[in-house]
Amino acid sequence: MKILIVEDDFIACRLLTAFLAPYGEFDYAYDGEEAVRAFRLALEEKEPYQLICMDIVMPVMDGMEALKRIRCLEKEAGLTEEQLAKVVMVTAIDTPRIMVNAFCKLDAIAYLVKPVTEEKLIEAIRGFGLIDMEEAAI
Repeated sequence: MKILIVEDDFIACRLLTAFLAPYGEFDYAYDGEEAVRAFRLALEEKEPYQLICMDIVMPVMDGMEALKRIRCLEKEAGLTEEQLAKVVMVTAIDTPRIMVNAFCKLDAIAYLVKPVTEEKLIEAIRGFGLIDMEEAAI
């Protein structure tokens, strides 16, 4: 699985990498603007990301705006519903309005409040068929 981790906190980035290491290969972005550029490049190279773990509060461009732009890129590329990146919002923001926007307007598959545990993250992505039950045995 091809994974993009979008996180401005070094320790959070390392944790996500450690949790997901058995399941794929990684690229990293420090902020939303870098994430959009990385996503565009992956689409152009015909190697799109299957999973994106995205923080919300970041410098330059926040995660909500980045996800909005990523969804526009997917639409422009004509991707089918099955081909869309599965996005897990990983954030310290525990606000119902933000959660609703992430799910309803931007099609995030999960919203995890920091500190994130390996079990919660793996459960979220397993539920969307990105890894199977045997792979996800923690």
